[in-house]
Amino acid sequence: MNKPLIPERPILVSPSLAAQIGLEEATLLSVLYDLVHSIKAVPSQGNHWYELYAEQLTPALPFWNDFDIQRVSQNLRAKSILQLQSAPYGQCQQLIFAFTTIPTAQDQGQVLQALPIYTSNPPPNQPVISHNTSPQYTTGSSTIAPHWQPDSEIMARIAQSSIPEDFIREQIPEFVTFWRESGEKRRSWGSTFMKTVTRNWAKRRSQDAWENNQKETETVMDSGWTPSQDAVDIMTQQANINISFIEDAIPEFILYWSERGVKSLTWNSKFIQHVRRQWNRFTSAIEHDSDPKIIAEDWQPSNDVYDILKMANIDITFAQQLLPEFILFWRDNKQLYGSWNTKFLQHIKYHWAKRHALTTNNQGTANEGQQTASRTSRTRDRSIAEDLNDRSWAT
Repeated sequence: MNKPLIPERPILVSPSLAAQIGLEEATLLSVLYDLVHSIKAVPSQGNHWYELYAEQLTPALPFWNDFDIQRVSQNLRAKSILQLQSAPYGQCQQLIFAFTTIPTAQDQGQVLQALPIYTSNPPPNQPVISHNTSPQYTTGSSTIAPHWQPDSEIMARIAQSSIPEDFIREQIPEFVTFWRESGEKRRSWGSTFMKTVTRNWAKRRSQDAWENNQKETETVMDSGWTPSQDAVDIMTQQANINISFIEDAIPEFILYWSERGVKSLTWNSKFIQHVRRQWNRFTSAIEHDSDPKIIAEDWQPSNDVYDILKMANIDITFAQQLLPEFILFWRDNKQLYGSWNTKFLQHIKYHWAKRHALTTNNQGTANEGQQTASRTSRTRDRSIAEDLNDRSWAT
């Protein structure tokens, strides 16, 4: 059996009214006008007030969500067609309203025509506004007091959600200020406050969890840090960087970042960039220095060598102090090398890392004495050749 083309009673919208106030506004007005047939009005201040809940509005307006109803109802208020006494619909799930007047389809100079008011008794199971002993609607709702405070029952109910009392109390000033400025009336400010605190506490917990995750993930540079195998593979296999060059760069990288106390999530990426910059400069420096020869008496490292040292944050003065003994040793040794720049760079990096190790492993006067002894006994207790060939510090 075929379904009917129109499965339920349609919403009747006046075309001339929609042209004047907007289609959405005319649609909501028509639905409200239809629903008040089953609601008993509460007279107050010359108006008849009605109260509708989400249980009545949602089936009648299935094509809108809560915020659509809120938006259109506020548009009707702005056009002076509705008066609203409820909080925004998206928060309270109810409309407390009174019809005022609507424009007719006649000339604009005509007097506004009031909507008729229906006062028939409501059907069973429909919510009814209580009259109490007074005919005034405002008996059951009011604006929030300037010094409003939640009562002990509300505080106890909020505390059942394991929300700290200090946090609850922190929310009160902003809560009161917001609702004082809005001018909205509510029947239960305690209930509204409980919903607000619960929502804000969930946001705080979410923010704290995110911050804790960041703290756990971001780390400062540790003295025992080493690049991941993936990082090493990228440098050796994709950039063709010598593994010894990579290992030699680790101590200077650790020293630079540990002194700054910076936290990072990407130490491997930073190290790759650091090594690539040095490697490019290093290969450029030795490109034109490949013929084996004895080191000259007045030999000086190229500017590229000093640039590499600067990139590695190695003190240039420290390197210049080691230059005379470097030349003396290799002059006496009479060995031939294609690149003295490379030898000197390895020599400086080794002793810079060694000095850093002494500094971090000793304290006070003993530290100073050991460093002095190390510097004065560099060539007496250990040969430069041994220093250059010993790379145990990089393991």
